Amino acid sequence: MAGGWAKDGAEQEQIDHTVEDALQRVRSQIPDGDSLSHCEDCGAPIPEGRRRALPGVRLCVACQEAQDAEQQATSPYNRRASKDSQLR
Repeated sequence: MAGGWAKDGAEQEQIDHTVEDALQRVRSQIPDGDSLSHCEDCGAPIPEGRRRALPGVRLCVACQEAQDAEQQATSPYNRRASKDSQLR
């Protein structure tokens, strides 16, 4: 139920748009094209199994884990789903 000047279903539309934006952001980060044989950050060889599993892969496992940890640490999104963390 919408309140005030909002039309009926406005909350669901906002949720749908938020989810679609998040999906587009994630899809834009998926690598494509040819995989590299060596990591573009450290130069270590990328195993054949990783290159087959993730077409377009550009980083070795160690560098990808470091990059993922950095992105998670700087993410503006509250992943804890705790109202207490939102109040801080």
